[in-house]
Amino acid sequence: MNQAPVISIIDDDDSVRISTSRLVRSLGFVALTFASAKDFLASPHLPDTQCVIADVQMPGMTGIELQDRLRAQGSSLPMIFITAFPDESIRAQALEGGAIGFLNKPFAAAALIEHIDVALRRRDS
Repeated sequence: MNQAPVISIIDDDDSVRISTSRLVRSLGFVALTFASAKDFLASPHLPDTQCVIADVQMPGMTGIELQDRLRAQGSSLPMIFITAFPDESIRAQALEGGAIGFLNKPFAAAALIEHIDVALRRRDS
């Protein structure tokens, strides 16, 4: 039996973590939530994660810094960024770093679902 894909959601905002995890679970995926990039990196779930949804602006380590760290470690983990503070230069940096998508909060569920589909297809190819 195939295990449902694991999506890790990293955001310092409780309400965003809860609502995003509900959406991810409604799609039949496993949703793991983390309040910081540091918590995610310290968790035992990194090897199981098949896609990351991360806030850009977080205390400690930003989503972009997390992406840079993962890439430096040789990870090609698909990442989708969400932000309440859209900035074109940060968006460009995220996409150049290999991000699947960059969504402004509040984002449409359909847009996030589309990005997750792309991320999982890319991960499986």
